[in-house]
Amino acid sequence: MSGAPAAPLRVLQPPGWPAPRGYSNGMAGAGRTVLVGGQVGWDAAGRFPAGFVAQAAQALRNILAVVAEAGGGPEHVGRLTWYVLDMEEYRVGLRDLGVAYRDVMGRRFPAMTLVQVAALAEPEARLEIEATAIVPG
Repeated sequence: MSGAPAAPLRVLQPPGWPAPRGYSNGMAGAGRTVLVGGQVGWDAAGRFPAGFVAQAAQALRNILAVVAEAGGGPEHVGRLTWYVLDMEEYRVGLRDLGVAYRDVMGRRFPAMTLVQVAALAEPEARLEIEATAIVPG
């Protein structure tokens, strides 16, 4: 890794569009692209915490662990794609989810997509999140 500071990701917001809340419409940056496969909310021992919000926080921590392997941090995450089993479970937990998200990611809101799916590979998982990061050099 070079010792040069990372150029920050730039939020892309078309003129006249309403400001998004909790996400960005697009991000741009320069560096190495890091593609993080879908992370579920289990810990290093394969244990799932109870509840959607706890699993989301753990999935985000798992993403940051992978990004850290490439020399990056939350400031380098440019995109998150969330796959949830139950959109209503997501909506009901939104306030607590926002707190948990900021605890892990800070006030960084990359481009995001949220979709409901019929099933996930891990039966105990309530959600899965994949990420794209752009890290320096």
